Amino acid sequence: MGHPYLLRAIVAGKRKSDRLDARTLADLLRCDLFPECYMAPERTRELRRVLRYRNLLVQEATRMKNKTAGLLMEVGAEYNKARLHGKRYFRGLLGRLEDVPCSVRQLLSLSHETMQVFEEHQQWLLEELEKHPEIRERVARLTSIEGVGVVAALTWALEVGPPERFPSVKHAVSYCGLCSAQNESGGVSKRGPLSKQRNKQLQRVLVEAAKLAPRWNPQLAAVYRRERERGANHNCATLAVARKLVAYLLYVDKSGNDFQRRDAA
Repeated sequence: MGHPYLLRAIVAGKRKSDRLDARTLADLLRCDLFPECYMAPERTRELRRVLRYRNLLVQEATRMKNKTAGLLMEVGAEYNKARLHGKRYFRGLLGRLEDVPCSVRQLLSLSHETMQVFEEHQQWLLEELEKHPEIRERVARLTSIEGVGVVAALTWALEVGPPERFPSVKHAVSYCGLCSAQNESGGVSKRGPLSKQRNKQLQRVLVEAAKLAPRWNPQLAAVYRRERERGANHNCATLAVARKLVAYLLYVDKSGNDFQRRDAA
């Protein structure tokens, strides 16, 4: 399978026909310059589809939570933000809403019930993926890294595929979309925005994990602290943590051993 981005010359040509496209592809194959694209095995694609559907359920559950809070703010009702989506607290809250229109109470109940359905289904899918025999041991090794949870480990295992695809950490960082172009002129170096040629699912999960991982991983906390001391803002420091996290994940995945933290002497 050809890489669509690297075959842009066919689309950019003014003269375009099936015969010319076929001739261009044949010339690339003849000269051994055909840009190949990795395609995951069918079983991996099936598990990846389940994981992405689980992410969709999480997004819908979040929308229902925001809608519930929005309805309460719309009618001026007071509530505890931290306990709003608990079953017992929510039932008690509905009983105290006396001056709220009946239609609003019905919408609140519907939003809360829908949110619970999404939460239950996404949790069930996550548990099924975690104990799947094909990736169970791999996920267990990845979660041995302090700060890496089940969702991050599953996303890495299913989106990356075999770790041998990446000869170095730089290639893995580029695939995750955690690097940017560097422009140098007159001794001044500037970084551009993050590359759009990336795995969106993996980039999103790694950035979110990098925001929380320093709480449990002292090494990642040191990376974040060092970047902040150099003058980097919060986002740049988080990206540095995410790149370090990619290095840990790739090492554990390639070595086949659990992560062992080395304390500084």
